[in-house]
Amino acid sequence: MSTQPEIALVTSTRVSCDGATGIAAALGHPRVYLEIDEHGYVDCGYCDKRFVLKGGPADGADQSKLPDIASGASR
Repeated sequence: MSTQPEIALVTSTRVSCDGATGIAAALGHPRVYLEIDEHGYVDCGYCDKRFVLKGGPADGADQSKLPDIASGASR
């Protein structure tokens, strides 16, 4: 079993996550809506799934070297 969080390459800065990728929705978490900011990615606060904006600054970067950024966090 992999310990790496799932990474999804997306084309929109507004994404939703319910933690149910590949499992029944009832086994996921409450659906949350996340906003990708100028960093080019955002992490789900429930399941740690990372959403990376295609063509953004984090696209193609080594994701293991980037800090966690939860939606709404400021840096």
